[in-house]
Amino acid sequence: MIDGVKIIQLRKIPDERGMIMHMLKSTDPHFEKFGEVYFSVAYPGVIKGWHLHTKQTQFYAVISGMIKLVLFDERKDSKTKGELMEIFTGEDNYQLIRIPVGVVNGYKTIGVKPAIVANCADLPHEPDEMLRYDPLKNHIKYDWGLKHK
Repeated sequence: MIDGVKIIQLRKIPDERGMIMHMLKSTDPHFEKFGEVYFSVAYPGVIKGWHLHTKQTQFYAVISGMIKLVLFDERKDSKTKGELMEIFTGEDNYQLIRIPVGVVNGYKTIGVKPAIVANCADLPHEPDEMLRYDPLKNHIKYDWGLKHK
């Protein structure tokens, strides 16, 4: 587990009309502050990443589809510096993932349908606040391919 990453199981409340999917409340113990909420849609097999936020903490929840979220700790003073972490999350494993500042993140949509990822960040988007790395050619030693185990 990468230091500062939190995984919180979320509730789905179904009934005959549909479903409520909780994500984040200001009264939750893991709530920090509100900056903005946005949704990202990725088609099957698409890789979105790598991203490194220099000021912003991310809170991801996948409301439709499934992703393989990969985190890499690039923080100089972290006790988990250099560690990789994979999290399989989405409608089959509904969770809130806290991604701290300085932890590189990217995800790949897995399965046969698009994924919709909700992000409740603690700061509004600033274009110069995020660093981007090519998902396939970079300093992070990670293979996005399917692993047959």
